[in-house]
Amino acid sequence: MAGQPDASAAGTIDVGGDLTVNRMGFGAMRVTGQGIWGPPPDRDQAQAALRRAVELGVNFIDTADSYGPEVSETLIADTLYPYPDDLVIATKGGLLRPGPGRWTPDGRPEHLREACEGSLRRLRLDQIPLYQLHRPDPKVPYAESVGTLVDLKNEGKIRHIGISNVTESQLREAQQLTPVVSVQNRYNPADRSSDPVVDLCDQEAIAFLPWAPIQDTDRLVPLLNAARDHGVSIRQIALAWLLGRSAQILPIPGSGSPEHVAENIAAASIQLSSAEANAILDVTG
Repeated sequence: MAGQPDASAAGTIDVGGDLTVNRMGFGAMRVTGQGIWGPPPDRDQAQAALRRAVELGVNFIDTADSYGPEVSETLIADTLYPYPDDLVIATKGGLLRPGPGRWTPDGRPEHLREACEGSLRRLRLDQIPLYQLHRPDPKVPYAESVGTLVDLKNEGKIRHIGISNVTESQLREAQQLTPVVSVQNRYNPADRSSDPVVDLCDQEAIAFLPWAPIQDTDRLVPLLNAARDHGVSIRQIALAWLLGRSAQILPIPGSGSPEHVAENIAAASIQLSSAEANAILDVTG
């Protein structure tokens, strides 16, 4: 599509110091069935969404073994392999899926090792560029779970370690064991509970991957006003705000529709004024 803005408009970010990607990624949770369970209702459309993301300059895709489960990783490989040289695929382990919409932590070392090796097979990779612990397991000492990722890194199965759904203290605990190159927490203009973690990532040049980046933002008046003034959607304003919130934020909006993928990526070219960004910050702070 002529004139379609692409992910490069967001600029780039270095993940781990040696992986440079465009700062508008793609979250591959939604290329699955209802409840993030089973295959997508329209496999061709889901594959078209993945291809469209890459066509529009996305070179960072986030997934997890629990999406489907296993469906998202398999579909990524079926659609995009052999991968473009600059494509970074990040995945996660540490959640079991007993049924649709159900998520159970499992941070046992034996499970994490099995999960990582399964991801390697499904993604057809010799090494996972970024492997993230999906969620702390209250039944397992956090250091044991993170330590398993350190072992896998030492074995060459993963390149960099990230963590997800963590507090500041859990980030600090993980950093005592290994360099942490990314944090993935729920964060958007309507949910700023991870503000302290975002600020910490900003200070220490750690990539912050906000999940649910556009959720519950449709009732925020400053977003509505900015969307009207720019002639774009509220979700695009939410993504543009995230890009402006910190240079360490790497949004990963997801969709199973190629049209929605293009709309999300177009947000990379939207420049909010200081007044617009501050109005959003003030109403949600």
